[in-house]
Amino acid sequence: MKKYLLLFCLMALVQIGIAGTMPSNDTYKTVMSDSVVVEFGKSGKVVIIVDSKEDFEKLKLMNINQIIRELDLEENEDSGELTIVEIKKKDGTTKEVVKVREDWEETEVYIGGMRILVDESGANTKVRVESGMKKNNDPPFRTYFNVDLGVNNYLNGEGKFPTSDNPYAVKGWGSWNVGINWMAAQRISKGFYWDFGLGFNFYNFKFENRDFQAVRGDDMIDFVQRTDVDGFKSKISASYIMAMTMLELDFGKMNDNGRKGLRIAAGPYAGYRLGGQSKYVYRELGGSGRKKDKQNTGLYLNNFRYGIRGELGIGRVKFFTNYDLNTLFQDEKGPELNPITFGIVF
Repeated sequence: MKKYLLLFCLMALVQIGIAGTMPSNDTYKTVMSDSVVVEFGKSGKVVIIVDSKEDFEKLKLMNINQIIRELDLEENEDSGELTIVEIKKKDGTTKEVVKVREDWEETEVYIGGMRILVDESGANTKVRVESGMKKNNDPPFRTYFNVDLGVNNYLNGEGKFPTSDNPYAVKGWGSWNVGINWMAAQRISKGFYWDFGLGFNFYNFKFENRDFQAVRGDDMIDFVQRTDVDGFKSKISASYIMAMTMLELDFGKMNDNGRKGLRIAAGPYAGYRLGGQSKYVYRELGGSGRKKDKQNTGLYLNNFRYGIRGELGIGRVKFFTNYDLNTLFQDEKGPELNPITFGIVF
């Protein structure tokens, strides 16, 4: 099957080249007088140009198999890919024009933006031609950047979200989590990857009850109700340098559907705290502009954080969840709270 696909590729390329470079009808007639024309299908033609009678006599002695052998093509034994035509650019890189991939009973041929799939797994051979497609590159190793954007909350010792009667209860909208990550993906097998990376993570917890301020006590963090001012915003924020690793299953790649399939990933992460503070925005009761009160409450936060991350991708959209297995505050330095984040990966 491969040799016929190779011949088809060559015929298609010659046809495209002749159509794009033929200057006029008169010139076409002149060329045809020193050429061999092979017709296929309803309108396909392959034109082989010879410059001398000696070359023409040699051409008559060649068959399809010999023409293919004369190409002296090398096959990639690991991937089963066979590059037929490539263009070398000025910067030293190459652009593949025609490539063939054989995978047991399935053969794929890429010609520019066209994909030909031959399936011989069943009783009958199936051929599908798809135009306007590009090959989905799936390199064995790649690096990339992504950004996490989510909202924070935390679970108490009973595994529940704190209720509004607690001074540290979180207001969902405004408790942002932002992460900037440098990631790498190592392909283990088709559709199965090992992801790992480093990044910076900034998160804050905006209190639902803005009358309470988190302040630094003598030996622990205190939540003080401010009745002397009119509070507008109260929160705790922290920043971390992070490391993470995950195992990912890409069902789209497994089924040759690209990004159209479902993707799931999960794995541990760990981080080291860079900073932490509380912020309280208020206005005097008698009337004044907004004022800010910031305190270094980081000394009561855990310096290390570790947990489990999960990702779910559908098409080009990817969601993530982070759950810290250790508490936000040090033991007996604050309430027992385990941070949790929900968001989207860009």
